[in-house]
Amino acid sequence: MAHIDSDLTILALDTCTESCSAALLHNQDLHCRSANAPREHSQRLLPMVDEVLKEANIKIADVNLIAYGRGPGSFTGIRICTSMTQGLALGHDIPVIGISTLAAMAQMVIDTDSAKQVFVAIDARMNEIYWGQFTNSDGIATLVGEEHVSTPEQVNILLDTEQTITLCGTGFDAYPDLLSNLDSTQMSDIKLPDAKAMLTLAQLGYKQGLSTPVDELAPVYLCDTVTWKKLPGRE
Repeated sequence: MAHIDSDLTILALDTCTESCSAALLHNQDLHCRSANAPREHSQRLLPMVDEVLKEANIKIADVNLIAYGRGPGSFTGIRICTSMTQGLALGHDIPVIGISTLAAMAQMVIDTDSAKQVFVAIDARMNEIYWGQFTNSDGIATLVGEEHVSTPEQVNILLDTEQTITLCGTGFDAYPDLLSNLDSTQMSDIKLPDAKAMLTLAQLGYKQGLSTPVDELAPVYLCDTVTWKKLPGRE
């Protein structure tokens, strides 16, 4: 994990994909739990939170900031993450900060592989992917352009194709030909986000003044309008 000097105690939560994870940074020590447990997020997340808090010997009231996976991802997963964040933060007036699922994955690749450029793609079902492009800016995943939901054919590369682009995410399992036309790519083993990668981004975001009171929590449902259009009678 990239290091940013901070005395903050940060709790990070993510349930936006098949993976469920919780991570705690306290006194610069990392405590984390994760499980690939589709459809069990609502049962798994709070016990994970309890475990990392007990491991650090602190209570939720000692947390300075809660980082939550704000999406993109599954509608149900995002709802679980945001509602549990609200429940934990409200009682103790803890500020919150939303972290992009795609950015967290790019940060994981940068932390593990020192990648300079990262393309993240998550399978969004219905022949679509959530995708984003990131560069390594002093060890921090930095978004290039915008995050998108689209068909694989609609992907538009903004990264430097003359330099190596590291690929990660379940989108490449679902669509093996995605970006196969590029010569300078390498595949990461990272398929899904983990809350521990959100801690670096949360520290930086807090320093930049991006945290908010919990009642301003803002999940990101990239495919709202797309899904709506696909409902019967809404094409």
